[in-house]
Amino acid sequence: MRGLCKQPGGKLVAVAVESGGGAWSCRLDGDFFADGADDAACRALIADIEASLAAVAAGPAATADPAAVRGSARDAVDGAMRRHPAARLVGADAATIATAFLRAVGLDDAGARATAGGPVEPRPAAPPEPDWRAFWRALAPVVVRDRPRTPEEQMALDERWAREVAAGKRPATLRFWEWSAPAVVVGRFQSIPDEVRVDEARRLGFHVVRRCTGGGAMVVEPDGVITYSLYAPADALDGVGAAEAYRRCDGWLVAALRGLGLDAGFQGLNDIASARGKIGGAAQRRFPAAHGGPGAVLHHTTLAYDLDGATMAGLLNTSREKLSDKAVRSARRRVDPLRSQTGLPRRAVLDALTAAAAQAGGTAAPRGRAYNGRTDPGETSNG
Repeated sequence: MRGLCKQPGGKLVAVAVESGGGAWSCRLDGDFFADGADDAACRALIADIEASLAAVAAGPAATADPAAVRGSARDAVDGAMRRHPAARLVGADAATIATAFLRAVGLDDAGARATAGGPVEPRPAAPPEPDWRAFWRALAPVVVRDRPRTPEEQMALDERWAREVAAGKRPATLRFWEWSAPAVVVGRFQSIPDEVRVDEARRLGFHVVRRCTGGGAMVVEPDGVITYSLYAPADALDGVGAAEAYRRCDGWLVAALRGLGLDAGFQGLNDIASARGKIGGAAQRRFPAAHGGPGAVLHHTTLAYDLDGATMAGLLNTSREKLSDKAVRSARRRVDPLRSQTGLPRRAVLDALTAAAAQAGGTAAPRGRAYNGRTDPGETSNG
């Protein structure tokens, strides 16, 4: 049994409940994020939430009315969150998780699946916070145009570079990716069988990979997206809330898109959109300090340049609950890619973004520059 709930303006949460041999178990998944002192702290928080919900499922409250069960589940999740102050969920709260649990155990008679067409999630009209420029100039990331890599290589390299920054072995870096093969990239906490039509992906030659950050699944075709990662020392975002952290890291991007004539801005926690629709989304994860280094924040963003809506619809299981606070009935209609909004070739958009990142305060990496005594194979600069 699996229940879904979308937090308005936040993320989708799923709770799967199983009973076997007199024991109950729960599994939490979704496109939410987890922020913590380290990966172990995040795992411990999620495990405690799952165990606490399993206790509610096994207890006498499970036979009570829906309101009582929802209250017991919310209190159980709240308790687990208080027991783990070193980690927190972003985009999902106790009430959202409790509703997903209630739907999983079949007690939400008011409708376990919301329909699309609800109120539109508002997009703030204000420009990015004014301090993104100071943040970017102080960070002065090395700007790298990388060579094409397989999806598996991209996932591994992304985490490796983040850990090198965390250990003080790599400076702040902005890396523009190139994909050598199509992929379905699944978020850190998502359930692959529930989110992806895996057999169809394999039939079409799409790699199915999991990234090390939260968020939702995305379909990548090499000429259809623009992806970059920012690897920053952790102290660059110390004391900064989740929403502001996204705006600081992507403020230069929003300014660059506006320079291309788009009415671009931030939407929700981690999306970038124009009045015509969503353009892209971002994800973040913190890495603890290692070997005397400063720790790191990994921030990566993928922008839709072109969109094969039929392929995307055929590969992803997009629930109506996920779209419950959007005035659209499909993820395909919600996205409006850069090709249609700018009319520019992908290379021209990528060149403009690379130049904008450098002009805002980044520095171009000399070709073949060595980091930590070696040069990454195929690494190139924006020169």
